[in-house]
Amino acid sequence: MSAPTISPAPAPAASGSARPKARKPKKTGERLLHWFTWLIIIWLALPIAVVIAFSFNNPHGRFNYSWTGFTLKYWGPKLFAIPNLTTAMEHSLLVAVVATAGATILGTLAGLALGKYKFRGQGVTNLVQFACISAPEVVLGSSLATFFLQVRIQEGALTVIAAHIMFCVSFVAITVRARVVGLDPSVEEAARDLGASPWETFRLVTLPMIMPGVIAGAMLAFALSIDDFITTEFTSGSFMTYPLWIWSVSRQGLPPQVNVMGSIVFAVGVLFAIANSVISRRRAA
Repeated sequence: MSAPTISPAPAPAASGSARPKARKPKKTGERLLHWFTWLIIIWLALPIAVVIAFSFNNPHGRFNYSWTGFTLKYWGPKLFAIPNLTTAMEHSLLVAVVATAGATILGTLAGLALGKYKFRGQGVTNLVQFACISAPEVVLGSSLATFFLQVRIQEGALTVIAAHIMFCVSFVAITVRARVVGLDPSVEEAARDLGASPWETFRLVTLPMIMPGVIAGAMLAFALSIDDFITTEFTSGSFMTYPLWIWSVSRQGLPPQVNVMGSIVFAVGVLFAIANSVISRRRAA
């Protein structure tokens, strides 16, 4: 009588050969939200795309409102063919750089204080910051203009810089504060336990940790300053900036140089944003 044969059990399938789980189909509401978001992004980017496109236009005369032909001549020496426009752009860059530096320093210190410490009057300080952000620019501009007139300060470059620092500080402070609140205080305590002075702790530990917030606040301040019109109009006097020059000649027609300069400023801002994002990812890795 022959012994019964036992067939070997099938080997379990390797984990690597397992089929990936099928993705769940998106619901109708999720698809609509996805496409709606892209429509909003396209709608916001459309004016920028028009400005960039018309920087390559070759208009007949001063009016640059209809496409007549492609050219690169305004991206060369002709970019500076209008002295008043060039001077206005230089003024805007000067104000934006100085205002960004001042607002970044003051806003970083304020954000550190508000994020790390509890003190009497902190609620009032928060209220004032958000009031500066939410208040209409007409209110801010007219208030500053009245103040400068009352103290008999001649309006010009200094008053514009002071006004820009005033409304940019709150944006930097809130951005830095959000970064400070998320920090681990034990890291700074460890640095002090190892013998670091308060200044060394701030320079070597605190500042590198909050640097992404500082850079983001500085970029926001620069963007707000360089294109500000209402507050600048109230506090500029005879000092002409890029937005004010565009407004003064808009009825006569805008030359292609306006679009070229706007495209350059936008491109530089995008490059800074990309560089900041790449640096932040490398630090987080």
